[in-house]
Amino acid sequence: MESTSKTTTVTISANVEAPVAKVWRCWTEPQHITRWNNASDDWHTPRAENDLRVGGTFLSRM
Repeated sequence: MESTSKTTTVTISANVEAPVAKVWRCWTEPQHITRWNNASDDWHTPRAENDLRVGGTFLSRM
């Protein structure tokens, strides 16, 4: 197997037409994370924790 030094960059973006405060809540609050954090329709996230302070932690269980 050959080693390669090429780096691939992937950029993903989305335009969300909603107030910034609402988008922030839906993206960061655990009760919302459990509703959108799904790898596919047959997976779910029953638990999420998110501490946005410096040194805080993030946890989501699928």
